[in-house]
Amino acid sequence: MNWTREHPGWAMFAAMIGLLLFLWGMALPLAAAPAPIGPAAEQFADGARITVGLTLIAGSAGVLIGILAGLGKLSRFWPLRWLCDSYVWLIRGTPLLLQILFVWLALPTIMPEGVELSDFACAAIALSLNIGAYNTECVRAGILAVPHGQVEAARALGLTPLQTFMDVILPQSMRVALPALANNLASLVKDSSLAYAISVVELTMVGYRVQAESYQPIPVFVTIAAIYLILTTAFTTLTAALEAQLDVGQKR
Repeated sequence: MNWTREHPGWAMFAAMIGLLLFLWGMALPLAAAPAPIGPAAEQFADGARITVGLTLIAGSAGVLIGILAGLGKLSRFWPLRWLCDSYVWLIRGTPLLLQILFVWLALPTIMPEGVELSDFACAAIALSLNIGAYNTECVRAGILAVPHGQVEAARALGLTPLQTFMDVILPQSMRVALPALANNLASLVKDSSLAYAISVVELTMVGYRVQAESYQPIPVFVTIAAIYLILTTAFTTLTAALEAQLDVGQKR
C-alpha cells in the first residue's frame, strides 16, 4: 500500500493491466486444475468477465445517480428534495435481491412494445439504482464539506452557478467522497453475485451450475472465492491509487 501511495500512476497502470490479463488469461491456469475446475475453466473466465462488466456499468451509472440525487437532496425545491430522500429511503431500506427481482419483473411491463430488456440489463439497472442511493449520501456529505467561502469567492469572481459547481464544488466534493465511493465499488463487485437470481450467467451462477453437475461444491466455491478476492483486490488497488493521485486525506 505504501508503494501505491508513492507511485499512484504506476499502481493504477499495474492494477488495470493485471486485471485485464487476469480476465483474459485466467482460463489457462484453471484448465490445468483437476475436475470439476479444469473442464469448466472457460466458464469461470466468462463469468468473471460478466461480473466485472456489471460492476463497471453499474458503478459508473451509480456515481452519476449519486451526484444528481445528492444535489437533489440539497435543493431548495422541496418536491425534488422529497423525491430524492424517498429514493434513498426506499433503496436503503429494502434488500438488493428484492430490488433486482422487482426490476426484472416490473420494468419489462412498462417498456414500449417491441423493446426487450435482457437479464443483464435488468441486473445492471437494479445494481445502478442500489449503489446510486448509497453514493448519494457520500456525494451530499462531500458537497457539504466544501467551505462556503469558496462558493462566495467564485460568485464574486463572476462565475455562473454551473461554473461554480463544475470548477469549485464538484472537484472538491468528489475528492472528499472518493474513499466512501471506492468502498461502495468494492462492495458492488460482491453484490453483483445476486444477479444469479435472474439467470445472469455471472461468476456465482457459473459456480452453481458447475457444482450442480459435479456434486463437488467445495472446490467450486473455493475457486469462486479466490476469483472474487482477486477482483476486489484489483478494484481496491485502483481506487487506492486514485486516492493517492488526488492526495486524498493528506494535508498540504
